[in-house]
Amino acid sequence: MNVRTLKKNFSHEEIAKLSEEILALKEEKNAVILAHYYQELEIQDVGDIVGDSLGLSQAARDVEDADFIVFAGVHFMAETAKILNPTKTVLIPNVNAGCPMASQCSPDIIQAAREKHGSDVPVVVYVNTTAETKAAADVTCTSSNAPIVVKNLGVKKVLFGPDRNLGLYVQKQLPDVEVIPVPEDGHCIVHKRFSVTAIEAIKEQYPDAVLIAHPECNEDVQDIADLVGSTSSLRRFGRETKAKVIIVATEKGLVDRLNKDNPEKKFILAKDTAICRNMKRINIENLKDSLLHEQHEIIIPKEINDKAEKAILRMFELT
Repeated sequence: MNVRTLKKNFSHEEIAKLSEEILALKEEKNAVILAHYYQELEIQDVGDIVGDSLGLSQAARDVEDADFIVFAGVHFMAETAKILNPTKTVLIPNVNAGCPMASQCSPDIIQAAREKHGSDVPVVVYVNTTAETKAAADVTCTSSNAPIVVKNLGVKKVLFGPDRNLGLYVQKQLPDVEVIPVPEDGHCIVHKRFSVTAIEAIKEQYPDAVLIAHPECNEDVQDIADLVGSTSSLRRFGRETKAKVIIVATEKGLVDRLNKDNPEKKFILAKDTAICRNMKRINIENLKDSLLHEQHEIIIPKEINDKAEKAILRMFELT
């Protein structure tokens, strides 16, 4: 089957019909849908589990009874699900849902960093990496647990990639540990778009607003935030805060979720172009097609799978 092109706008009637078909197919195929917070709301609404990278990794590992895991997220997330639950058939609705950040840190880059800084310096890679890169690393981390992973390694120096801003966040939490970015300027193209200038402009209109930001944001944005945390942390803050207006510096999907779940509050996207087009390559239609035709299965060679699994399981051990 060919991958459907991204259809940007579905009517309410189309969404309702496709959602019904997906729910029926889930039952028929004995499938579980895992959906990231950056997906469109209609995708999140048909998901069995909605979460951030850490939560979805744990959920994928714990799936037992289902025959299929359909991962509504970018490619490396579906790979992680397959690594953690290799006996399950893992599908991704659109094989072109990649991650530019993940492509910035190859095994060759890691090897070059090891040669430069010493083979005894552990390599910590963000889960936002390919299976091949995870296989070349010592341990993985997420934005939720990066500081505790690095702290519990008990070392004075780590090679950390690919997101430089997340590395800076870890460095601030652990000033006694040298966090060396690999590569030098790895980044998320969406989170790099947020700026202090744009946020200050919003605060002029809403002077009592608080700012919450993902650690993939630039350092100057992190410095003015009331909270820096993972998508799950940001969602929890949004639910619990007494503030009525919250500026959110992360991808639009989470802001949509927060506004839907907390109608008494106003959540404002810190930059209106903060949309992950790769996440949005998955839509309600190709999600249905993936289930219907059991298409776009994730396949990982065993040697890579086993090495990557070791790095991921080391993360769980350290946390």
